[in-house]
Amino acid sequence: MTKSEKLKEIEEKMQKDNDLPLKRGATRLVFGVGNPESEIVLVGEGPGYWEDQKGEPFVGNAGKLLDQLLASINYDRTRVYITNVVHHRPPENRDPEPSEIEAYGKYLDEMLDTINPKVILTLGRFSMAKFLPEAKISAVHGRAFSVNWRSKSLVVVPMYHPAAALRSGEVMRSEKEDFLKLPEILKSFEEKSQKEKVREPDAQQMNLI
Repeated sequence: MTKSEKLKEIEEKMQKDNDLPLKRGATRLVFGVGNPESEIVLVGEGPGYWEDQKGEPFVGNAGKLLDQLLASINYDRTRVYITNVVHHRPPENRDPEPSEIEAYGKYLDEMLDTINPKVILTLGRFSMAKFLPEAKISAVHGRAFSVNWRSKSLVVVPMYHPAAALRSGEVMRSEKEDFLKLPEILKSFEEKSQKEKVREPDAQQMNLI
């Protein structure tokens, strides 16, 4: 089964799950979009009005800004995968509650296990809290953290949510600067991965002796 097929299977399970707490008030499920083969996943908060209407994450004003931020580092949606911590729109765009994040979390975990990314960009404090529960976004945004999550090594880079950047000029400046740091972070990760691959045969050979 390909990653795309597995993600489709997870999406179908979510469509049938009537216990998801935000489902009743939403227009449609907002699952995820992008390249399931990507090593980079962006995790936001939850769908807004336009996402609820179209069934795709980040298609409103915050989504347009996200596209611009990705373009600033020569990326676009075809090179990453984008999803949220909850996949139905909270009423009146309120913050998702802990119980709601938990209910959707098992599916998000399945999605991440399937995609198996190396780098996760968290957009906003709710997705950041999944991987860095003690962190404050004002103190850690734009920095890379090595996280052991579900027995996997991940690089997590907390970012402000694009919607927050639209509301604050100061946050907007920070957001743009943080995205411009990403190529160097990704380059450092790639160099580290290559060094580990070079060392692996030696380690295997030593184990055989």
